[in-house]
Amino acid sequence: MPKRIKFRKSQRGRIRGKASRGNSVAFGEFGLQALEPGWITARQIEAGRVAATHFLAREGKLHLRLFPHKPISGKPLETRMGKGKGEPSHWVAVVKAGHVIYELGGVAEDIAKQALNRTARKMPVRTRFVRRRHKL
Repeated sequence: MPKRIKFRKSQRGRIRGKASRGNSVAFGEFGLQALEPGWITARQIEAGRVAATHFLAREGKLHLRLFPHKPISGKPLETRMGKGKGEPSHWVAVVKAGHVIYELGGVAEDIAKQALNRTARKMPVRTRFVRRRHKL
């Protein structure tokens, strides 16, 4: 979750269009790109990071390209309707189609593919493996 926020609760909103920023590999050599819009929870982001770093065993560099800025509220179970909006229960990152979620550098392509495949299994959206377009 963020250190500070202006408003504690947010509205759900709609995810429209494709990502115009954050849609290309910028920090590593390989990336995991979302193919559909959705919310990725902070737990799912962390689960993907742990899966990749565990497989890589301190080789290469993994970059996270998203952050859970959006609070999602939930009312307690067995509570009657009304009495206002629930308290924030968890945090999500809003992801548009085409957004690069993770990037990986410093490893061979086959190793990167395996690591990002393990990460993709933790994601709630369909993803694909992408390469950097040009060398630095």
